[in-house]
Amino acid sequence: MILSDEQLERYSRHIILKGLGSKGQKKLLQSRVLIVGAGGLGSPAAMYLASAGVGTIGIADADRVDLSNLQRQIIHTTNDIGKEKVLSAKETINQLNPDVNVITYPFYLNSENILDVIKDYDFVIDGTDNFAAKFLINDACVIAEKPFCHAGILQFQGQLMTYVPGEGPCYRCIFQEPPQKGEVPSCREAGVIGVIAGVIGSLQAMEAIKYLLGTGELLTGSMLTFDALKMEFRKVKLPQHKVHLHPPITKLTDYDTDICNIDNR
Repeated sequence: MILSDEQLERYSRHIILKGLGSKGQKKLLQSRVLIVGAGGLGSPAAMYLASAGVGTIGIADADRVDLSNLQRQIIHTTNDIGKEKVLSAKETINQLNPDVNVITYPFYLNSENILDVIKDYDFVIDGTDNFAAKFLINDACVIAEKPFCHAGILQFQGQLMTYVPGEGPCYRCIFQEPPQKGEVPSCREAGVIGVIAGVIGSLQAMEAIKYLLGTGELLTGSMLTFDALKMEFRKVKLPQHKVHLHPPITKLTDYDTDICNIDNR
């Protein structure tokens, strides 16, 4: 693969970066990342991955843009209200970087279709806002042996962790089962500061880039939490086991959907 003059200029700050260079940029351009959820977390993740030159970005989301989204979902604008989120996100990415091939999935992922969607991707970003989707993504990635980055936000707090097959626990190892309805408040009930989505979503993009490049230390075996009011990050070590801390995952389950959360059980 030969970088064009335009690409050499576009990615010049990457190319001069020790540990990335033209070899790493070519690797990014040949990589494929799936983002599930084109909302608060998926927006900054998608924009930074696109600007970094990740060659193929898949975006899965069944919703349309509404006015309440714009406080945190920066990939959409006022003119996009009523438009499919995947289409709005694709248009923004194409304007940002025409190098990127955007594949859209304008439907909800479920136990019957998720394995078929994730099979062609190198890395998955969980940008969803409900426990049902998070457990589904986790279980599908465990079964398919796909690395993914989980994140959750609520009020002024956020968290994220990365799962790589064979390296540290998965999301279900830590939280076992979705909470009962009403056990954890939703963003509609408790609110969320828009900036927290930008902070955590950007960190998810960084995890994906590090994995694709094979550089740095991933959040495997650790949960990174962020308290925006205290401006405090904490890296919490998770139980280290070579096997999952739950019965083997052999089938996928569609749980009842609840809205927007951070799991702080």
